[in-house]
Amino acid sequence: MIIGAGQVDLSIGGIFSLKEKRQIIKSIINRIQSRFNVSIAEVDAQDKWQYSVLGFCCISNDTAHANSMLSKIINFIENDGRVVIVDYSTEII
Repeated sequence: MIIGAGQVDLSIGGIFSLKEKRQIIKSIINRIQSRFNVSIAEVDAQDKWQYSVLGFCCISNDTAHANSMLSKIINFIENDGRVVIVDYSTEII
């Protein structure tokens, strides 16, 4: 069993409330869950307006597949025009 885990630090510009932030983050989380079938959640900075940290995880029987999934998720977030990736990390266990 191979576990792929990732963390993405996001900057969210042009918002003025936690409500707006939560709408954007919830939308991104739901789209990633439905498209990639992974576990994902906001894991830090819940009370900051323009910053968010998402953690996600997938399980596979192949290291290459897990790596590919993590890369696709990061690319998906990067292509979303509402957020900017500040930093990210991935790990294969």
